Amino acid sequence: MPVTDQNPVFKPLPALWLAAFFAFMLALVPAPAAAVTVSGLYTVDVPVSGSGPSALTQGYADGLSRVFVRISGTRDVLALDGVQALLADAESLLLSYQVLRGNNGQNRLSMAFGAVGVNRALASVEAPVWGANRPLTLAWVAVEDRGVRRLVTGNGGGQADDDAWSSAFARAARERGLPIALPSTEFNGNRELLSDIWGQFTGRVRKASEGVEHDVLALVRVSRSGGQWRAGWVFEGAKLNSSEESVSADTREALAETLVNRWAELYADRYAVAAGEVGDLPQVDIVLRGVRSVSDYGKASQVLEGLTPVVSVGASRVKGEQLTLRVSFSGELDQLKQYIALDSRFVPVEGEPKEAQPARAKTPTAAKPAQTQTAEGEREATPKGEGGTDSSEQAEFTYQPSPVDEEEAEQAFESLYQVLYYRWQPAPVIENDDGQ
Repeated sequence: MPVTDQNPVFKPLPALWLAAFFAFMLALVPAPAAAVTVSGLYTVDVPVSGSGPSALTQGYADGLSRVFVRISGTRDVLALDGVQALLADAESLLLSYQVLRGNNGQNRLSMAFGAVGVNRALASVEAPVWGANRPLTLAWVAVEDRGVRRLVTGNGGGQADDDAWSSAFARAARERGLPIALPSTEFNGNRELLSDIWGQFTGRVRKASEGVEHDVLALVRVSRSGGQWRAGWVFEGAKLNSSEESVSADTREALAETLVNRWAELYADRYAVAAGEVGDLPQVDIVLRGVRSVSDYGKASQVLEGLTPVVSVGASRVKGEQLTLRVSFSGELDQLKQYIALDSRFVPVEGEPKEAQPARAKTPTAAKPAQTQTAEGEREATPKGEGGTDSSEQAEFTYQPSPVDEEEAEQAFESLYQVLYYRWQPAPVIENDDGQ
């Protein structure tokens, strides 16, 4: 089904108007707000029976089905008419793949799919599309088991049960591409706080969360009755329903998965873009810092307009020396980023990445970005216990904080593609013969 392009094409603002716009916006002071870009949403690895054509074809379909769920925000997408045909032709959406061979004989297929291609494919079957900019949930989880209540923390707290809960949430969040953070161990033993989480009283929890990056607070109480676990929660933030909801499952792993699945569906209902709004011409916001004049704006726009994938460039927001440009482009986003990287006047601005698993809320630990394979072929997977991790745990998400105000954060959440941050360096860097 063809997709109609309903995205407006932004045209450059007239120079005189832009000058006045700059003068006005310089007087505004931005308010702190959190927005998170999730990388690795289109990267996945799955077990395969071998490296032959039939095994790879099945692996492509299995991987794409998981990506479809992440990007649509719902597992119901797999039941839509036309999805099975898309899965059968999954190879056409691949950017790269690699077969990983473990010493235990288990083969895994690591794949990277194109964001633009996947988004268009979902739109073609009238599925919603949820972008890479997603709310960060700070989850305060109290577990009651055999009469004892504990707080689930980001590093597990050293207790076997706590580690199991932390790991279960990590796996579920990673699979659905949902940014979740857990509090640090400093809150262990705080009975008043634990009691408030259980009673779902937000006042003390909100106070404890001050200074901790998040968009949404979730107060979760987990209990076990007989052979079944139950989790009930309330949200605060992102204009979500604040009344309690609950899910149940037989194991802690299944409960964490069911809970995260439900959260992903709720967020996607709030932020996913309807199929008709996807359009044939993708657009991305580029936030450029260090833009001090109309001349800087003009030069930066001219550079972008000269790039092969770029169709149009226009200013959408100015805040102080920070200019946001709306760029329409052809092809895949990774190709656009590669072209921009060739011009030294665009200096990437990167915040501190966070771990894919629930992290310490106050002092998140830096993690390596997800590695996307860039070449076809095979390699030996590092076996667990020999300086590496199991190949099933290699595909990690990194959470990149986006320093924007609440209005811009809300717009970022509704954008299909990650916001790109650069610092404008008017004079290009020219290397000498020694590469210096």
